[in-house]
Amino acid sequence: MIANDTELQVTLDRIAWFQAQLAHLRRTETNPANFHAAASGFLAEIDRMQLEVREYLSTHPAEAATTAS
Repeated sequence: MIANDTELQVTLDRIAWFQAQLAHLRRTETNPANFHAAASGFLAEIDRMQLEVREYLSTHPAEAATTAS
């Protein structure tokens, strides 16, 4: 769970890194089956991190402070 803006930025950076890896894999992998097998793990991790970002951004800072207490 993302707890602050620093962790948010780290997560966004990780998402961008995973997306870049997928883009590279898409350009370089010649076998579609191998691509799909490799891409599925990246996509699952991107989905998980995007959900965390969405949850963090949907909570107002004042709400987060009251739930942390």
